Amino acid sequence: MIITLYSKPGCHLCEEVRALLDELAPERGFSIDEINIETSDGLFERYRYEIPVVLIDGREIARGKVDERELTDALVSRS
Repeated sequence: MIITLYSKPGCHLCEEVRALLDELAPERGFSIDEINIETSDGLFERYRYEIPVVLIDGREIARGKVDERELTDALVSRS
């Protein structure tokens, strides 16, 4: 399972989600692909006001203020 995290430097919400994903990854066996939206004009325009955005295997499961329980439940149900 691949988790994609759209984020940007200095985003405290993104940092919180990344820390949670880092904590859960060893137990759940997924890899994290963090993408800085500032590296692409298209990504920046699409996500600039909605980060962090979390996808599991390409399917969006959360954006903005991500609830820890909802994220954990989504990861468990997809494992």
